[in-house]
Amino acid sequence: MKVCIAEKPSVARELAQILGAQSRKDGYYEGNGYQVTWTFGHLCTLKEPHDYLAEWRRWSLGTLPIIPSRFGIKVIDDQGVLKQFRVIEQLMKSAEEVINCGDAGQEGEVIQRWVLQKAGCTCPVRRLWISSLTEEAIREGFNKLYAGSDFDRLYAAGSARAIGDWLLGINATRLYTLKFGGQGQVLSIGRVQTPTLALIVERQKEIDHFVPQPYWELKTTYKEVVFNNTEGRYLKQEEALQAMERIKGKLFEVTGFGRKKGKEAAPRLFDLTSLQVECNRKFAFSADDTLKLIQQLYEKKLTTYPRVDTTFLSNDMYPKIGGILKGLKPYEQLCAPVLAKKIPKSKKVFDDTKVTDHHAIIPTGQNPPSSLSRDEKLVFDLVARRFIAAFYPDAIINTTTVEGRVEDVNFKATGKQILDPGWRVVLKMSQGKGEEGVLPEFTKGEKGEHTPDLQQKETQPPKPFTEATLLRAMETAGKQVDDEELRDVMKENGIGRPSTRAAIIETLFKRRYITRNRKSLAPTPIGTQLIDTIRNEAVKSPELTGQWEKKLREIEEGKYDPGAFMNELKQMVSDIVHTVRLEPSIPMIAPVEEEAPKKSAPAPKPEQTEPLLCPRCKSGKMLKGRSAWGCEDYAKGCKVLIPFEFMGKKISEKQMGDLVLKGKTSVLKGFVDAQGQAHSGKLSWDADFKLVLEE
Repeated sequence: MKVCIAEKPSVARELAQILGAQSRKDGYYEGNGYQVTWTFGHLCTLKEPHDYLAEWRRWSLGTLPIIPSRFGIKVIDDQGVLKQFRVIEQLMKSAEEVINCGDAGQEGEVIQRWVLQKAGCTCPVRRLWISSLTEEAIREGFNKLYAGSDFDRLYAAGSARAIGDWLLGINATRLYTLKFGGQGQVLSIGRVQTPTLALIVERQKEIDHFVPQPYWELKTTYKEVVFNNTEGRYLKQEEALQAMERIKGKLFEVTGFGRKKGKEAAPRLFDLTSLQVECNRKFAFSADDTLKLIQQLYEKKLTTYPRVDTTFLSNDMYPKIGGILKGLKPYEQLCAPVLAKKIPKSKKVFDDTKVTDHHAIIPTGQNPPSSLSRDEKLVFDLVARRFIAAFYPDAIINTTTVEGRVEDVNFKATGKQILDPGWRVVLKMSQGKGEEGVLPEFTKGEKGEHTPDLQQKETQPPKPFTEATLLRAMETAGKQVDDEELRDVMKENGIGRPSTRAAIIETLFKRRYITRNRKSLAPTPIGTQLIDTIRNEAVKSPELTGQWEKKLREIEEGKYDPGAFMNELKQMVSDIVHTVRLEPSIPMIAPVEEEAPKKSAPAPKPEQTEPLLCPRCKSGKMLKGRSAWGCEDYAKGCKVLIPFEFMGKKISEKQMGDLVLKGKTSVLKGFVDAQGQAHSGKLSWDADFKLVLEE
């Protein structure tokens, strides 16, 4: 019998039907020489510390670093998992060949290999590697199965990644918790999670510490066209006023005029990150929501494999493009112009050098059923239109530039006119906001009266991260990169993988390290304090984590030795433990001296000069810390805290006083939950003296 192991029951059912294994057994299908079984996510996991040494169960600085001499795996302690694993283990004993039909990616390879290893597989193993779940793709995949050993490097990279995450997560979490966490407070540290949190914290600090600076912009209007001063901003008011005086009452002279035709190519096909970015911008979907939706479309055979980081197709896909376009029945009118002539083959779409395991996310050509949910339809529409647009002509753009001068002050105006929308018709962008800017005709040398205007403005702080901009920052290890080609190069040093970034962001929400206010992301007080506490750059630096990711990619490509990587990793963990041990043991939430009041703040009332006593212990004073008011006996176990901000709302000192003296505030507005919903109510304490909102 040939034993096929699929990634989940639904996929196993599809494979069994195509292979002719029609007889349903307990935990597998059988027939036509095949037995088709399945996992459902991880059946096996890396052993826990106490599985190696009993003394490693207890959290103690003396046991760190925890570095097993040899890493092992175990079956997850769950009755359903154990039952399914025993089914697989039993099938292995009589298998003539095993076909690994797991998810065609790094994590899928690790999941399957660990199961095969733990089940004691000794027979030959072959690998099914497909990019969609259509019958045609599955049959084609079974006709050209790969040797399992062809994916050894993929497994080596995935295994190194898992062990690396384990080593840093176990050691750093215990280290920082024991050193800085206080009683019962666990400080969760992760290889990708913590640098991602650091990005959000640093951005928030830039916003909080931003001091607006005034500047002046000089513009003038001639023939109803607004011209901008080419000098840009004036940082000194005197200089701006002097320039304004020089041009008042003087004639405007056109010094240059030109129109230039240009082409604008269609946007690239989607990889997972760009799809998540687009869905967040257009529909406010979280990265996790988008991943779930595109995974559902993949399992419904409507789109190709989603966990990809390329925006290109391989050349062997070109002959299939026509068939896919013909299958998109709801888009027949849009597909007709492409099918009416030879389908173009552009290097911007087809490039074998940019495709490794899988190509970009595209439709499979299956007609989408009406039963799709609203959100599934939205995501499918994005993917389908982006795919169709890739084979449309470039948009033809007419760019007009007019240069002018008044005395020695130079001005410039530009406009863009769309002559032929091309692919923009498909993406509904032919009349996009701000796209049309037709300028009238000008003649070089002409002169006339104009209306100058001097405006005072202020510099603006950086914008908070949204999930869209955070995903881009993770992709480039925090570097601000807008150019697509440069971003492709930066992907090697990105933090996390496309398939895991959504889960990392969700983890930060679950740990209550970040919060969402509409689409904006911000760190919570505890998230900010955690990053402030971590002084070791190896733990929180996006750039260093990006270098680690690059080495993992090089292991996958056979360019870096996994053994060398593991030795570096063990040394790094040992160095972190040694360094942090020497740091002073200050609780993470430590009271500090009362900050001097800002000039704009009113003088404190006489009755407020007396210190407020903690409402719980009645003896400790409430002191103002870096991001919260807290009991001065915090280190002794009194954990009363009032954060400066709760559910997106700033808590004033008066409201803090009401909480301490009266046990609750008056009704307040402006609270926002993690889903972006607005709330109002009274702040009060629960039984454990934790802050709650009574609506």
